[in-house]
Amino acid sequence: MINNISILKNITILYAEDEKSLREITLNILKGFTKKQFVAENGLEGLELFKQNEEEIDLIITDVNMPQMNGLEMIKEIKAINPNIPIIVATAFSNTEYLLEAIDIGVDKYILKPIDMKKLLQIMSQSLLYAELKDLYIDKLTHLPNRNRLKKDLDSTDMDLMALINIDKFSTINDLFGETNGDKILAAFSDKIKEYFAKDSYKAYRIEADKFAVISRNSDLDIHEFQNLCEEFANHIEKHTFAIEGHEIDLNVTIGIAKGEGNLAYKYTQRVINYARKKFEQILIYDDSFNIQESFEENIRWVKEVKKGLKEGLFVAYFQPIVNTQSQEIYKYEALIRYINEEGEVIAPIKFLDIAKKAKLYPYIIEIMLAEAIKLIKAKQKRVAINISFEDISSPKTTRKIYKTLQENKELVQNLEFELLESEEISDFETVTQFIKEVKEYGCTVGVDDFGAGYSNFNMLTNLDIDFVKIDGSLIKSVDTSKNQEIIVNTIANFSKQFGFKTVAEFVSSQEIYEKIKELDIDYAQGYHFGKPVGFDEV
Repeated sequence: MINNISILKNITILYAEDEKSLREITLNILKGFTKKQFVAENGLEGLELFKQNEEEIDLIITDVNMPQMNGLEMIKEIKAINPNIPIIVATAFSNTEYLLEAIDIGVDKYILKPIDMKKLLQIMSQSLLYAELKDLYIDKLTHLPNRNRLKKDLDSTDMDLMALINIDKFSTINDLFGETNGDKILAAFSDKIKEYFAKDSYKAYRIEADKFAVISRNSDLDIHEFQNLCEEFANHIEKHTFAIEGHEIDLNVTIGIAKGEGNLAYKYTQRVINYARKKFEQILIYDDSFNIQESFEENIRWVKEVKKGLKEGLFVAYFQPIVNTQSQEIYKYEALIRYINEEGEVIAPIKFLDIAKKAKLYPYIIEIMLAEAIKLIKAKQKRVAINISFEDISSPKTTRKIYKTLQENKELVQNLEFELLESEEISDFETVTQFIKEVKEYGCTVGVDDFGAGYSNFNMLTNLDIDFVKIDGSLIKSVDTSKNQEIIVNTIANFSKQFGFKTVAEFVSSQEIYEKIKELDIDYAQGYHFGKPVGFDEV
């Protein structure tokens, strides 16, 4: 009688055997009991199959004596990659001297040839159970089932109501208090999950560093009842601090909930939790109307488009004039990135810029904008400003490229300006200060862009050696009709003048707005009232 045989039906095995007839006979039987099989004729082939399919393979069965690389050599390489993978050695009685070495390198079980298939199946099921005890399916820190176990459970059960729980900004906690304290917080957090989601009704998992999953064991549970329990849990976490080594640490969570057959529920929770974070929702239930899949497909399309655009030169700069408020004469141009698709359509950065940043392609766009600005300065003797983020400045690779370009064009760059985005949080003023110092040595001018859009740090203005402040368009576009906006803009303008900064108003789209910023003594104006962004040839 073979016990626990059902455990084999959802596993994937790697089987390495050089003897063709034995390999074919054994494989045909294994196909009837396991989900998927990878087959190798020697140790080298087996190692390569494992490297290519590591995430899928649950168990390995291997011969010892094989050409090119023997079974023990293969096992050593595999155990270096994944020490927890269960391995069964099949060996002839005449080769039993290898068993001591096999045990030393971490083999779990062995079977003698000729193989008794009933015994092999029994050993396989025992090895998997033994591997569970060796943490193949258990998270060592929290003692919760891990992602491997979740995948197995979703494959083999009909559980369909699931919540994905993510601790917000947990990496910051690790940075502040250290990973040791971070681990203690995760352990304490998992205890809270166990407390709220009773094990007789729910099964909890730790699937990533700061991500946990909870599945209802009751398929008839109403999704909104489940949502209420999740809300109670989230509210408790936010109201109570975690005391670790004398520190009181506050946590917040985001939770995505979904219903669907097995892996479908998991896929939906992954989608909806990202959507919830984007929408600043604490808890969200997946709904097809969110069009999350379409959003993913659009993101994938734009990643391809950005890569194609960089390769084929489809990104260009458009230039919008910035005028002297009093004379209305053009003082300079701001370089703005555009994507020109194969149909000749000009596409604004709102479609692709965030995608480029998340795909780590943004530094290449900065290089393009810098080159385009230098090109306009050289060809048409115009003054040009380009945007630069704190992320750009904090990247040594990007700043090296900028300094190299400035050095190569040092007779031109006195007409180049950098606009630092105020809406992006600056975490290292020393790095920004050094960047400003470096570019100013080449004669460049530096200002703060979008001031008033973010946290409006007036202290930042006084601590950085800047030349101008660009007031965000969200304040300017209603400055002629909103007294509150007028007061804010006037405050920024007066503050700037006291410290010797020039001021620029964005989004000047009408005569009325222009008259108001002129009245407020703003130095420069930018907006459709004076001109839309145009291509190089139109400047």
